[in-house]
Amino acid sequence: MARRKGDRRWMQRHLSDPYVQQAQRDGYRSRAAYKLIELDQRDRLLRAGQSVVDLGAAPGGWSQVVAKRNGPRGTVVAIDLLEMEPIAGVDVIQGDFREAEDLARLRERIGDQGVDLVLSDMAPNVSGMAAVDQPRMMYLVELTMDFAAQYAKPGSSLVVKAFQGEGFDIALRDLRQGYQQVKIRKPGASRAASREVYLVATGRQVR
Repeated sequence: MARRKGDRRWMQRHLSDPYVQQAQRDGYRSRAAYKLIELDQRDRLLRAGQSVVDLGAAPGGWSQVVAKRNGPRGTVVAIDLLEMEPIAGVDVIQGDFREAEDLARLRERIGDQGVDLVLSDMAPNVSGMAAVDQPRMMYLVELTMDFAAQYAKPGSSLVVKAFQGEGFDIALRDLRQGYQQVKIRKPGASRAASREVYLVATGRQVR
């Protein structure tokens, strides 16, 4: 019974959330779309004609934002373990980019031109125990950084969600060694109680 009451309270808060309501009006699949919109406004990440990969993309709010900005000459590839409804202008793959077969599919869609922008709003299923959640989160950050290191162009950008805690400073250091600028952002659409921040790295340097 207590869990049901907690679920009802969560749903009430969710439905009364102004970003949820705005997403419904604007046709976005999730309130997370406004996180990327704000990051783009601050850091000028999106432009027409880019090659963009959205890792862990479901339900697709970020891919919707990118597709609106990217135009017909751009490429947007979204991959997630979960099934996603189609999005105009987005090549959707259901799969796990850690698996060789799914990674090969992703690489085929990217082509030889390399990636201009790597996005990851991935997060683990949160247990509420920092000792469990933090390493899981940082593992996803490392996966995203490794992907960008292999497939992103010189001068490209990366946006990855992270939790501040053990391993965060190491990831921040590594990004600063590989990119011209790295910012820690907390968009307005991020809930105040959430430990999430976004690492925004621009100007990838290839040594």
